[in-house]
Amino acid sequence: MGAALIGLLVIIGIIVLVAVFVIGIYNALIRLRNQVDNAWSQIDVQLKRRHDLIPNLVETAKGYMQHERGTFEAITEARSKAMGAKNVAEASQAEGALTEALSKFMLVVENYPDLKANANFLSLQETLTSTENKIAFARQGYNDQVLFYNNKIQMFPSNIIAGMFNFGKRDFFEIENEAEREVPKVSF
Repeated sequence: MGAALIGLLVIIGIIVLVAVFVIGIYNALIRLRNQVDNAWSQIDVQLKRRHDLIPNLVETAKGYMQHERGTFEAITEARSKAMGAKNVAEASQAEGALTEALSKFMLVVENYPDLKANANFLSLQETLTSTENKIAFARQGYNDQVLFYNNKIQMFPSNIIAGMFNFGKRDFFEIENEAEREVPKVSF
C-alpha cells in the first residue's frame, strides 16, 4: 500500500509540474501577444496624428499651389487608403504609398517660395517631420515585439502550447519597396 501511495503522489506531482509549466508558457504567450498589440496601438496613434495633419498641410498649400490639383488628389487618395487599412500588411502598403505621395508633394513645394516661407505651413511641416520620426520609432518597437513573439511561438517547447491555443504568427510593419524607404524630404 505504501508503494502505491508514493507512486500516486509522484504521478500527481508530475501532473502538477506539467500543469504549472503549461500555465507559465501560456501566460508568457499572452503577455507577448498583448505587448505586440500595445506596440501596434502606439504606431496607430502616430499614424492617426499623421493622417490628421495632412488635410491641414494640403489646405495651407492650396492657396499657393493652385495648379497642383493632381498632387492634392494623390495625397487625399493615399490618406484615405491608409486610414481604411484593416491589418498590418494593408497598413504597411498604404502608409508606404502615403509616404511616397507626401514626398512628391514636398518636392512640388520647392517650386513655391512663398509657401515655403508661410509660418503656418512651416509649423505643419515641422510637426509632420516630428510625427514621421515618431512613426519610425514606434515601428521599430513594434517590429521588435513581433520578432520576440514570433520566436516564442515557433520555438520548442512553447510552440506546442502556442499550437494548442492557436497563437498565430504576427506580421512585421515593413516598408514595401526601396522608393518608400526614403524619408520624405522636408526642407526649409
